[in-house]
Amino acid sequence: MRIGEAAQAAGMTSKALRFYEEHGLLPAAKRTASGYRDYPDETINRLDLIRRGRAAGLALAQIREILLLRDAGRAPCTHVRDLLAGQLADLDAQIADLVALRTTVAGYHAAAAAADPEACDADRICSYL
Repeated sequence: MRIGEAAQAAGMTSKALRFYEEHGLLPAAKRTASGYRDYPDETINRLDLIRRGRAAGLALAQIREILLLRDAGRAPCTHVRDLLAGQLADLDAQIADLVALRTTVAGYHAAAAAADPEACDADRICSYL
């Protein structure tokens, strides 16, 4: 199938397919006599994995590792499990940081909402922070 057909079937753009091919996530497509890329049907499965990997927050390098394992005939399941465990740990840390930030901002906001702007300390840039 040509690049536009493959892109449409995968819910992506032709530009994305060219990018993934350039960065080693898709094998170089065979070319027709007229020079058009000709992707095999199994390309859609590969693009689906790339899309799902990106949706899970995996980096393209991590997705490339998964694909390389599969291309070498090895099941990447253990590797994927470990990547997802790391992703969960990173997300938990980000959530904890955001909760702490929210607590700080809420405290500043409460102080600002209760304060009288006319009573602002002229020696400070802003009493709210």
